[in-house]
Amino acid sequence: MSIPATPNRPMSLVEWGLLLALSLLWGGSFFFTGIAIEALPPFTIVLLRVGLAALILLVVLSFHGQSLPREPRLWAAFFGMGLLNNVTPFCLIVWGQTEIASGLAAILNATTPLWTVIAAHFLTAEERMTGNRLAGVLIGLAGVAVMVGPQALAGLGAQLAAQLAVLGAAISYALAAIFGRRFRILGVPPMVTATGQVTASALMLAPAAIIVDRPWTLAMPSLPVWAAIFGLAAMSTALAYVLYFRILTTAGATNLALVTFLIPISAILLGGFVLGERLDPKHFAGMVLIGLALMAIDGRLFRRLRPA
Repeated sequence: MSIPATPNRPMSLVEWGLLLALSLLWGGSFFFTGIAIEALPPFTIVLLRVGLAALILLVVLSFHGQSLPREPRLWAAFFGMGLLNNVTPFCLIVWGQTEIASGLAAILNATTPLWTVIAAHFLTAEERMTGNRLAGVLIGLAGVAVMVGPQALAGLGAQLAAQLAVLGAAISYALAAIFGRRFRILGVPPMVTATGQVTASALMLAPAAIIVDRPWTLAMPSLPVWAAIFGLAAMSTALAYVLYFRILTTAGATNLALVTFLIPISAILLGGFVLGERLDPKHFAGMVLIGLALMAIDGRLFRRLRPA
């Protein structure tokens, strides 16, 4: 059964602003993770990320006089969303990136909008595939490929299982965006949805972190590592998911998936301005292609090219 959603339409300036902010928050997660991974194993980082985010959001909810619902059907939805949006893709990407280069992983992860367009066409009533959207997704994929460079494609075909794992993560993100639309139908506010999802994710990830990483045996992290973990939890998870569900509620799953194209731009710009990393011509060329892709998916590009 399809779930009613927002119809195909161009996003408003507010929604574009929220999408850009979300890309900056998730682009910054690469910066925070790069610091944390030097001292902590992957599952522990992910558990701290969602666990601290859950605590932060629970405090914010309490401050606003709200609390998590107790209905079993809503908690079933929270666990389903956490499984699709956090647990499955996080684990697949962590494992996949032990075998393939990060550039190739970025390209494979950027297929999320393509899978979202396909899934939304078959699983929703109103987010149907259009020529504009399909063309925009393909242009955006080309932009990401240009941005990370052709050398990232050198390993395509090798380590097939790892590549399929990252593709599986992209498909899981796409299905999560479709699944998450039900919270609007259930009348759950974005803040409550974000809190419930990360809480459920923390409960599911805790056994993996305990069994695999045995965190009690690890050395105490330094202050910069704790600062990175807090940034990852507060900014790149707690605040990011509030924006995520706000965009999903009003703009739909396909438009939300566009953030995958913007994340590489945000990560590269943050690396250039914060870490002093060099920006090459390929980065700017990729940004131009991604900009055209967003305009195509939004519909404005082809409206402008269409003869009067």
